[in-house]
Amino acid sequence: MKLSDTGLSQQELKDMAKRYMIETYQRYDLVAERAEGMYIYDPDGRAFLDFYGGIAVNNAGNCNPKVVAAIREQVGDIMHTFNYPYTIPQALLAKRICEISGFDKIFFQNSGTEANEVAIKLARKYGIDHFGPDRFEILSALNSFHGRTFGALAATGQPGSLAQDGFGRMTPGFRYAEFNNLEDFAARVTDNTVAIMIEPVQGEGGVHPATPEFIEGLRRLCDEKGLLLIFDEVQTGWGRTGTIFAWQGYGVEPDILTMAKGLGGGVPIGAMVTKDAIAASLTPGTHGTTFGGSPMCTAAALAEVGEIVDRGLADNAREVGNYLIEQGTTLPHIKESRGRGLLVGFEFDDAVNAVDIKHAARERGLLVTAIGDSIIRCIPPLIVTREQVDEAIAILADAVNAVSARDLATANA
Repeated sequence: MKLSDTGLSQQELKDMAKRYMIETYQRYDLVAERAEGMYIYDPDGRAFLDFYGGIAVNNAGNCNPKVVAAIREQVGDIMHTFNYPYTIPQALLAKRICEISGFDKIFFQNSGTEANEVAIKLARKYGIDHFGPDRFEILSALNSFHGRTFGALAATGQPGSLAQDGFGRMTPGFRYAEFNNLEDFAARVTDNTVAIMIEPVQGEGGVHPATPEFIEGLRRLCDEKGLLLIFDEVQTGWGRTGTIFAWQGYGVEPDILTMAKGLGGGVPIGAMVTKDAIAASLTPGTHGTTFGGSPMCTAAALAEVGEIVDRGLADNAREVGNYLIEQGTTLPHIKESRGRGLLVGFEFDDAVNAVDIKHAARERGLLVTAIGDSIIRCIPPLIVTREQVDEAIAILADAVNAVSARDLATANA
């Protein structure tokens, strides 16, 4: 839909959204009307270089032509039917994901938090089925983020954060240990622990990659204690970290794997995959979804997966991501440039504020996200080039300098 079709100005549209919507987001001052490839366009036709990718969603590019074509073709046949009949794109996608990931069974959902919810339910059901009614606790990492529904939120290791504060007691059955600290995880395993759940790279927690030693150690710990190892790859999956799944880059296979975001190329879809013996605990009636695995969303995802795999976008993510991390070290006021593939965080010193940098970058034609007051996260589509990295770094440097100069002038006023 074009803004010109509504008869509204950009400001009128923004005011309408503020009037009628519950706002929990730090909005850009931007009306996004159209998107293509590496760019988002406002109603005036101004292009914005997209280094946030819909929060790690548009991995094969904004409005990828093959994904758009797949959606258009599918909606002309059937959009929704619930999961009683078999549907063609759902079965094809299930097969392709299982073959690529190396797992046996898949359950489709609508989002990342829902994918994590079914992983949590499966782990608890498996523990109770095999070990008794008290074997349902899950150990996750401090500073993690697994979603905003109550199970996934309880697994999120951010006690006292805005995400958790004010909602009463979290769902019981979750404990936390320090990320990248194998000894702390081992010390917190109890007789009631059934699984360990982590992100291979903590995204919302500030872009902190797991060390190989930590990942390998968790696999050994789970094997020794008879625990399930769950990897939340909602943000790291589908090429983002330089391999199709982050676990493949570490060479450590989990027992349960979740995914979403980059799987659909812009449509709402999530999924959980696991092995046959574990999947057997989810029997008819134990879990379900109205829209999960819809024909339209699975058709889109099938096209998106094809683009990511067939075009080698994971390789591009690894190569260009390393370049982005390297170039990030040249930014003013930078403390650390870190990440894995094209999941990159720039941490700045106290002289500048990341939220201010985000908005200053938008004014200059670059879209990025801020985590807290100190970190800028870059998660562009995996089609990004080195030349576009150079452009983004130049804009960010200018934005940081502008924020620093403004803050200094304010302090001296």
